[in-house]
Amino acid sequence: MSDSPQPLSGNKKRQMRSAARLYAVQALFQMEHSGQGVDSVCAEFLEHRFGAEVDEGTEMIDGDIDLFRAILDGAVDRQAKIDQMTDRALVAKWPIARIDPTLRALFRAAGAELVSKSAPPRVVISEFVDIAKSFFPEGREAKFVNAVLDHMAREALPEEF
Repeated sequence: MSDSPQPLSGNKKRQMRSAARLYAVQALFQMEHSGQGVDSVCAEFLEHRFGAEVDEGTEMIDGDIDLFRAILDGAVDRQAKIDQMTDRALVAKWPIARIDPTLRALFRAAGAELVSKSAPPRVVISEFVDIAKSFFPEGREAKFVNAVLDHMAREALPEEF
């Protein structure tokens, strides 16, 4: 009998990648509001959120640690470029500094993935629209996120469209 870990199913990998994206948005939001650096927020999330028990019998899903870290690092390292892309996708009267901080974190996380070309742009858009729906269930914001990310993806990866 072997103690080696079993390979993850495709569905489990997708769930972990989705969770990593959600955690990245939350971490970027926390960084902006607390002033904490990427390393301390990353450590906190890995220690207290990934797979943590939130209520008796309710566990948070493990996330893809490598993707989580890549999104955070990319969002921090390329924030100016990502914010400029976002500004170009927004209406002139609503620069990124004026939008909801949760949406700002979401655009930065998605922008990090688009700029790094780590996943197909349609996957990135779909995943982050789903995240927007979880934060804003009434739906208006999800449509807004879809439009902004579509614009950003076409700028970052025109060959994909």
